[in-house]
Amino acid sequence: MKRKISLWLSAFLLAASLAGCQKGRPDSPDETASGSDTVNLTVWGAEEDEELLRQIIEGFQEEYRGQADFQITYEPQSESKCMDALMADLEHGADVFAFADDQLNTLVAAGALEPVENAENIKKANLPESVLAASVNDTLYAQPLTADNGYFLYYNKQYFSEEDIQSLDRMLDIAAAHGKKVSMEWSSGWYVYSLFGNTGLTVGLNDDGITNYCTWNSTDGDIKGTDVAQAMVDMAKHPGFISVDDAGFLEGVKNGTIIAGINGVWNSVAVEEAWGNGFGAAKLPSYTCAGQQIQMSSFSGYKLIGVNAYSNHREWAEKLAQWIANEENQRLRFSMRGQGPANTNAAASEEVQNSPAIAALLEQSEFSRLQRIGGNFWEPVTIFTAEILAGNPSGSSLQEQLDTMVEGITAP
Repeated sequence: MKRKISLWLSAFLLAASLAGCQKGRPDSPDETASGSDTVNLTVWGAEEDEELLRQIIEGFQEEYRGQADFQITYEPQSESKCMDALMADLEHGADVFAFADDQLNTLVAAGALEPVENAENIKKANLPESVLAASVNDTLYAQPLTADNGYFLYYNKQYFSEEDIQSLDRMLDIAAAHGKKVSMEWSSGWYVYSLFGNTGLTVGLNDDGITNYCTWNSTDGDIKGTDVAQAMVDMAKHPGFISVDDAGFLEGVKNGTIIAGINGVWNSVAVEEAWGNGFGAAKLPSYTCAGQQIQMSSFSGYKLIGVNAYSNHREWAEKLAQWIANEENQRLRFSMRGQGPANTNAAASEEVQNSPAIAALLEQSEFSRLQRIGGNFWEPVTIFTAEILAGNPSGSSLQEQLDTMVEGITAP
């Protein structure tokens, strides 16, 4: 499905002015081979961002009025699946695209991204963590766009006090007493990491940038893999707990069955609309594991804007990427979509600082780490959690299940 945002701006653009746009890419199509001075660009962004991007693109074309004839096509594309779509046909993919930072290494290794121009200015303008997320070996390959791709606790203040939300055990008991639920998605390793991440058990990317290391099945240390697994078994059995995906979380919030849940800032507007004055957001709580209270951890993430190295209009694509990610448009993104800015000035603005969801994300950041894991991580975790949620129909011991999961996660 394509949606075109086409505003034609008259100008004379000499072919020679764009002759160097391919940055050394061989056999690239001539930019004016058709005899037209039109700059054709395709932009990929989240479907929910269509109106936002329409305004941003209109502003870009107005800013550069008289310098080119633009035809800019917007196509909806999930940031989380951008890499897969791009790699399917790199040379004919979008010129400018939004993507999640965990895809950066693969895109760079595949030659889809080249070092960003004006890198030092971009580094100075954005939060250090977002610059790190957009870099490989200290080289910047994309524009930081948001600093909010993490998760935290939503809760309904009609049921929970500020003291209650410090303990997941307490919250589950309260929910059960009211015939309600506290939700967390266990079908995704992204959220399941929160239970392992602050225990001394580790997972991450090896130096090859592809395979993983993982000690979630460890039998040593103060907290063993089976301790976390047993805590998950107990949690899954609790009448106040439910594992649902993003859509299920929103449905439960709206129909009143879910009164707290672990989720991200992208749903803040919908949750606030549903709960009204009861809307609350905070860092993740602690949970009981091996007789201890463990502060739940989280993956932190960033959305980035990339420019296709094979774009026929690299220079204009770079300008558009910088425009989408500039301070003014990051402020607009927050205003329209509630997404936390990566730009330092925008992030420090009063309206951003007063956002409960952004404040909760910042509070959780002390217990978060940048997501850097290989593709073999996801499916083994999903299989492991599905077994626990189903009540262990296989009859395997928790250690056996952990060993199988880790074997899959670390597979070459």
